[in-house]
Amino acid sequence: MAQIWSLIRHVAVGIRSTVAVIVFNNSGKEDCLMPAQRPLPSTMFLLAITVFITLFPWDGQASGDKKLSSGETVYVPIYSNIYTGPKAVPLQLAAVLSLRNTDPKYAITILKADYYDSDGKMIESFVKQPIELRPLASTYFYIKEYDKRGGPGASFLVRWRSEKEVNHPIIESVMIGVLSGHGVSFICPGQIITDHTD
Repeated sequence: MAQIWSLIRHVAVGIRSTVAVIVFNNSGKEDCLMPAQRPLPSTMFLLAITVFITLFPWDGQASGDKKLSSGETVYVPIYSNIYTGPKAVPLQLAAVLSLRNTDPKYAITILKADYYDSDGKMIESFVKQPIELRPLASTYFYIKEYDKRGGPGASFLVRWRSEKEVNHPIIESVMIGVLSGHGVSFICPGQIITDHTD
């Protein structure tokens, strides 16, 4: 761990020596470039996070996990709305549940994609009959921006299976909205869970 923080400090020093600020003259035109005199705390923090994630990748549904599977149940967070500002004003978001078969050889079958609200109550089942995704194929389900049923703690439970051992599919949600004329979007990866049958 000491080596990691040493690496962060060295890179941060490099950033400090190369970051520059633009100074404008009275005419509003660019006058000169001056090296920044202080390290940027936010930059160093983001750098630390980036290095940490790179060296210690999240062990969920796995970017680098090479294990194969013939089926799983996946929990996917959905944010139907988020809150902003000191008064916690709700911002409604549209959401896309994206399901991608990453296996180049075998198909997978989506057995269910059930939508739950913040209280854990099932709202809607989006898979009326099994959906086959051929190799490298994908599908999605869309939650409209004005659909407030889910709330900020909504989720999907997705179950899939395959007749063969296959690469893990990518199952994630994409939230999209607009705030004060600016686009807001972020992604939440799915998490493999144990589906209790008792």
